[in-house]
Amino acid sequence: MGNKGNLGYLIFLWATLVAVVAIATEQRRFERTKGINGLEKIIIRDDRGRSFEVYLYGGQVASWKNEKAEELLVMSSKAIFKPPTPIRGGIPILFPQYSNTGPLPSHGFVRQRFWEIDTNPPQLPSNSYYKAFVDLILRPSQDDFKIWPHKFEYRLRVHLGPEGDLILTSRVKNTDVKPFNFTMALHPYFSVSDISEIQVEGLQNLNYLDQLNNRARSTDHDKAIIFKSQFDRIYLSTPDDLRIVDKKKKKTIVVHKEGQVDAVVWNPWEKKVNDLGTEDYRRFVTVESAAVEKPIIVNPGQEWKGVLQMSVVPST
Repeated sequence: MGNKGNLGYLIFLWATLVAVVAIATEQRRFERTKGINGLEKIIIRDDRGRSFEVYLYGGQVASWKNEKAEELLVMSSKAIFKPPTPIRGGIPILFPQYSNTGPLPSHGFVRQRFWEIDTNPPQLPSNSYYKAFVDLILRPSQDDFKIWPHKFEYRLRVHLGPEGDLILTSRVKNTDVKPFNFTMALHPYFSVSDISEIQVEGLQNLNYLDQLNNRARSTDHDKAIIFKSQFDRIYLSTPDDLRIVDKKKKKTIVVHKEGQVDAVVWNPWEKKVNDLGTEDYRRFVTVESAAVEKPIIVNPGQEWKGVLQMSVVPST
């Protein structure tokens, strides 16, 4: 009996230890904490030390790191973490209006709202890698309704894939009794070695709107985009996969998108931007998944879904 009792006690201790480790692991994966200026943020980590951070203000991803703790996004050195100012850098969400293409404030308003953790998120897909993720939701306030009179739910799932890729899944549901339409973009500031050392591939022979020339329509015949000055174009009806080739870092950032047919490529070069450091432009390029030329229409009770998946692979 004594030996059996000791064995039972050891099994109990082992089970308790396993449970404690499991709880500690889950707590380490999901951390809710205070960020800059006390703004709440969520830190998500996976088993290999890869991570991302997202602020509830704006539902804005502000960090994405690989297993070597290398930062893959850029935050402006002059970013202002003080509502209602939008945060410069990371991945801003531009909704329900891209830029000044309509009557709303430029780039809409959701990047200047406080999102909540979604307590009733969409079901996780079966047979897929969903260990490091967070679900957020935004519903319009009465003030929002005054400037954009449509009821909606914007659900955002941010998660790390098995290879450390960062995936943002947007779901916009029309909870109103009448249809609405919107334009939008997800606006990632990708970290690069130097803007003059990279090129963007996958947009050859496509039409674009030149935002430096009153959105005049033209066609890009170059094999790749290289940067020698300010650059701001909306490419139309683009492929699902685009590539940012960084020869100096010997890496390629693959931008995969679903549900958003356009793409915006931007770098301000030396143009003065109030909340961007003088030399910050050298460290990033934005290649955005977007829906601009043809607004997305959502009927009552229906839902639109869009995906932005970003991964980093060695350059060949």
